[in-house]
Amino acid sequence: MHLDGYPTSTLPLLLASFQYRFARDLDAMTRHLVDDVAIGWQELGTDLLDGAPPYIVEYLAGDERWPSSTMDHLITPDGSPPVRMAVTEKDAADQDLEWGYVLRPEGIEVISVPYADAGPVVGWDTYLLTGFSDNPEYWLVPAQSPLATPARTAGPAPAAPATAPVPSHPAARH
Repeated sequence: MHLDGYPTSTLPLLLASFQYRFARDLDAMTRHLVDDVAIGWQELGTDLLDGAPPYIVEYLAGDERWPSSTMDHLITPDGSPPVRMAVTEKDAADQDLEWGYVLRPEGIEVISVPYADAGPVVGWDTYLLTGFSDNPEYWLVPAQSPLATPARTAGPAPAAPATAPVPSHPAARH
């Protein structure tokens, strides 16, 4: 398994991290992933699965375990400490970034960077073993389903509820 930023690997890891390691505490998760890192992440590791049930860890990581690693050890050419930069759309395109993930109160916004500057939000309660797609087409706003296999429709739409007002006579309609 590779954790290279694609939704099929990153979303389950982030959802599991929120649900288990950080016990649904978005502030704690944000501090760990954003605020407490000077530059950024080189790789998100299986340590984000701490506290998750063994079957989830096994499904997401198999027999492999590795720690998350930051880029905080970088040294600039002039020896000054590295500084985090704000990433603009142009920066993302110049660096060939393909995916962006924004932690929001309602879930994780998934942005297919080459194709959009915003994306759909995957709710925090989404089953983390869902088969997400890496196809950017599924991550546009308004998005199709981000699932690898779109859900089938169950047939025609249900009828209006019985409590809906019904005109008493066809001529009464305007």
